[in-house]
Amino acid sequence: MNMLSRKASHDSHGQDSSYFLGWQEYEKNPYHPIQNPTGIIQMGLAENQLSFDLLKSWLRRNSDIVGMKKDGISVFRELALFQDYHGLPALKNELVDFMAKIRENGIKFASEKLVLTAGATPANEILMFCLADPGEAFILPTPYYPGFDRDLKWRTGVEIVPMHCSSSNGFRITSSALEQAYQQAQKLNLKIKGVLVTNPSNPLGITMTKTELNHLVDFAIDKNIHIISDEIYSGTVFDSPKFVSITEVVNERITTVNNNSITSIWNRIHIVYGFSKDLGIPGFRVGMIFSNNETVVAAATKMSSFGLVSSQTQYLVANLLKDKKFTCKHMEETQKRLKRRKEMLVSGLRNAGIRCLKSNAGLFCWVDMRHLLGSATTFEAEKELWMNILCKVGLNISPGSSCHCCEPGWFRVCFANMSEDTLEVAMRRIKAFADSITISTSVVRGSIAKWEN
Repeated sequence: MNMLSRKASHDSHGQDSSYFLGWQEYEKNPYHPIQNPTGIIQMGLAENQLSFDLLKSWLRRNSDIVGMKKDGISVFRELALFQDYHGLPALKNELVDFMAKIRENGIKFASEKLVLTAGATPANEILMFCLADPGEAFILPTPYYPGFDRDLKWRTGVEIVPMHCSSSNGFRITSSALEQAYQQAQKLNLKIKGVLVTNPSNPLGITMTKTELNHLVDFAIDKNIHIISDEIYSGTVFDSPKFVSITEVVNERITTVNNNSITSIWNRIHIVYGFSKDLGIPGFRVGMIFSNNETVVAAATKMSSFGLVSSQTQYLVANLLKDKKFTCKHMEETQKRLKRRKEMLVSGLRNAGIRCLKSNAGLFCWVDMRHLLGSATTFEAEKELWMNILCKVGLNISPGSSCHCCEPGWFRVCFANMSEDTLEVAMRRIKAFADSITISTSVVRGSIAKWEN
């Protein structure tokens, strides 16, 4: 007799994805320049560790805030006792200002339309609970973040319908691809409740164009469905074109057109954001939902009580954001460092004969290794290449198949979670590996040519 629930006793969590399996191998044998120089280098972690020095400097200068004091007087009791699940007003007020600044004040956010969550992961899951019932579905453009298979589906029972994007147009969203995904859902008898996009994209590292965003809006209006825009990387944009939020596109259309269909879509657009990427503090677990839909905000606020941000964390982050001079400097410097580090990765890969999708945001590059697959351009060949890179080369990168990419041979490679020295070691390893494959291929081709002659 099974004494556990179906969820506990059946492995539907998605932990068997190659994305997570790579992490497990890394944890068994992590690289260290002195203690374990032949270990696996973690390039599957989208973490921003480039500006810790700036954060630590701010903390040293603001020891009173870290010590839970206000104007020299302890606020420990106030923070330690019960807080309701609406969140501290001080944090929500600073958060909407910060979000507006990232968008160059192109749109204003209202703090009463924010829901605080313990990171972006629960924010996305809460929206699934609010917008869809078990068995209903959301369309996601591929390639997409592998964790969505867990975050969106595991507890909610919501299904994902992939919308396949192609390298032929740089994996951009098209209206025809949206329609094809919708028709596929119809064949599967799945009711589509919305589209979820990441902007900037994880794993592509690119910002969405206004054309793409307008395709989304038109599609959502036509099908009468929701749009969730996960904008957790919005402050990592380090190169042109600049970040454009879907809220800006809709606001612009309301201003210029102002018909009922455009106005009504405003209540079906929901933004997810958090501080794990832009500020590099994933362990603080600060995320949020922004929605103009009052019913969604009310339901999401109630659901957030199952995963609250601690009052101490809210107090610290509110004061951090309140220091506008610091946050401005931090964002500018972080973007410069991200750009330099990304260029270092691209240069190192180019030296190994490997190219990347041109990117302008994020903590990773979308890397084209199709030429290393050999004669078999299949997902089996991709898996074999990935296993070689993981186990023999000692680099944990994420294969495109884990991101549901429809073309074998693409990989997500992260660059912001390690030192420059470690990245240089990684680039030397990948060059040696790529050179060995090139030499092997040349020898085989030479042998074939000799035999044919």
